[in-house]
Amino acid sequence: MRMLPALDLHAHIEPAIAAHELAALDAAVFAVTRSLDEAEAALRRNDPTTVWGVGCHPGLVRAQRDFSAKQFADLLDATPFAGEVGLDGKSRVPMTTQIATFRSVLEALRDKPRITTIHSYSATGKVLELLAEVEPLGIVLHWWLGSPTETTRAVDLGCYFSVNAAMLKSDDILRSIPIDRLLTETDHPFGDRRSHSVRRPGAVGDVEVALATMHGQSKEMIRVQLWRNLRTVVSELEVSAMLPKNLRRHLAAV
Repeated sequence: MRMLPALDLHAHIEPAIAAHELAALDAAVFAVTRSLDEAEAALRRNDPTTVWGVGCHPGLVRAQRDFSAKQFADLLDATPFAGEVGLDGKSRVPMTTQIATFRSVLEALRDKPRITTIHSYSATGKVLELLAEVEPLGIVLHWWLGSPTETTRAVDLGCYFSVNAAMLKSDDILRSIPIDRLLTETDHPFGDRRSHSVRRPGAVGDVEVALATMHGQSKEMIRVQLWRNLRTVVSELEVSAMLPKNLRRHLAAV
């Protein structure tokens, strides 16, 4: 099997980036957006190895204020990916506003299932409560910092977890996540500040090495497992046809 590219399920990239810069990453990158306006711009692109998401970040006052449930649902028609969405317990946005937005997002995703990367900083319990209430599919908890009990509940709810370099110090959390629920991310330029690798989208080598050591496997075996996990999500959601051709080819290879 030809070596698969690195897999980055959550990175922040400017929609105006040049196509050749994305190609140079040599990675499959899921690029989140933080507002619907940013998503509108990003979804005009057609990149062979980058998937652009529809997002409304819980920490951004303007994004939350301008959120439209109809616009969010309409934008989902153009992509297999949603993010960054969720709740943030430290945000200046009132939690009532965040919850209303997040519930609308989850209800749209229940009707149009997508791979979805969720922010849950200082709000892990409430995020799980809403996931249990609405029951969307394809949920990936990004930079998860929940308690062992919450992690078990998230697994029971069918969630996946994308791991970045900043999480490697949370050994207890990582060990409580089944290997078939793991994915990797950089959360560039935020979650890779502790990385010993070059800091850029797709540079998940440190995380792969740590996961390989933890599970007694080679880095290459871990990468294959990550792609198989993504394949499971894509198959469950039936969104393969919406992915770039190159990503479909890699998924077919595992």
